[in-house]
Amino acid sequence: MSLLNFRKVLAAHRGMAVVVLVAAVGLIGKMMLAAGTGGPADVRFFHGFARNIAEVGPVRIYDHPMAHLPVYNHPPLAGWMLLVLNELAGRVADFSTLIRLPACLADFVSSILVFEIVRRRRSVRMAVACGIGVTLSPVLIPTSGFHGNTDSVAVMFALAAAYLLADRKSPLAAGVCAALSISVKFVPVVALPALVIAAFRGGRRPFVRFAAGLGAVFLVVWGPALVTVPLALKEKVLEYEGGRTRLWGLIRFADWLGAPESTIAFMRGDGHYVVVLITVAAGAWLAWRRPAELPAVVGVTMGVLLLLSTASGVQYLAWPVAGLFVIGLWEGLGYSLVAGALASWVYAVHRAVRWNSFELTVGAVGWLVLAIALASAVHKVLGARPPQAGAGSFPRQAIEPQQTVETRT
Repeated sequence: MSLLNFRKVLAAHRGMAVVVLVAAVGLIGKMMLAAGTGGPADVRFFHGFARNIAEVGPVRIYDHPMAHLPVYNHPPLAGWMLLVLNELAGRVADFSTLIRLPACLADFVSSILVFEIVRRRRSVRMAVACGIGVTLSPVLIPTSGFHGNTDSVAVMFALAAAYLLADRKSPLAAGVCAALSISVKFVPVVALPALVIAAFRGGRRPFVRFAAGLGAVFLVVWGPALVTVPLALKEKVLEYEGGRTRLWGLIRFADWLGAPESTIAFMRGDGHYVVVLITVAAGAWLAWRRPAELPAVVGVTMGVLLLLSTASGVQYLAWPVAGLFVIGLWEGLGYSLVAGALASWVYAVHRAVRWNSFELTVGAVGWLVLAIALASAVHKVLGARPPQAGAGSFPRQAIEPQQTVETRT
């Protein structure tokens, strides 16, 4: 190993150590927040779901009537998670603390993933800044440490799938992570076509291995519910339209503009399938053009979904954070600061589903910042150079179409 390569390796190890240390401190801080606060209504709802799952199991829960609880719209893996947490409650910690542990752990892993992804494409210094940015994001601190839904977990698995596929040449493990991402929360399904296309561009063997990992985990996790309660699973998970509030994005703008209720009803109903289609198409197109930039493509996909979402939820603001830091420090910081200020404030005043006019305005600014960050992201993805040989990505011929060279005689 040359002296230059040795220095690069040493710098990478030092950078990783810094990110891990800061991420560990961030994890402890978020868990202290979780232990010291009761959390929003979702914490109580999850506790109710967990008690019912303990009675009927994580499969039958979909057709089990639950009085005084909202629709159980979580994929099968979330049910197994709640079953385990219910068993641990009272022995390790109280349930309200434990339910926020998975999201906090996911943020810890996402910080490291972002560091690893960015250092392969830019400098170690930039990778450290982006990894720390995930840990300290004022969006993720309240959404994971206070709210504690499964959004951060799903995003972490989707990003891990992209990293394993594009950077580590581990398509089997990538397929497993892809299946886990949609099994804990169905939202990352919009990124699945991009992952499939990138695997296909890598060659027949990587594609088969990716499909094997994805299919095997999907059958194990989803199979029992699909066989036992298919209609309830379809209605409550696959067709779930999100909350009815009008806090964010297109629905908020439509309400401000005085759109008729029929239009808003369409946007929430069949219109949300158009949103999903646009989001899937954007990710698939970018993955076909630049499969080596798959982690950034997944980040763009999750960001576009939030940008066009017809559902509102403060915890949804966590969807694009890690992906934006993969794309660039300023994109991640810009969105995190605006959306994080909003999330921290509405949680602090316990008004997560009832925003006043000022909070709605901040949300609109956050939406615009996200739109600008995504435009920058698309520009960067399309302008990215193919990876150098030995950089841990697909071979060059799998990334860019071969150019026809004209020879003159």
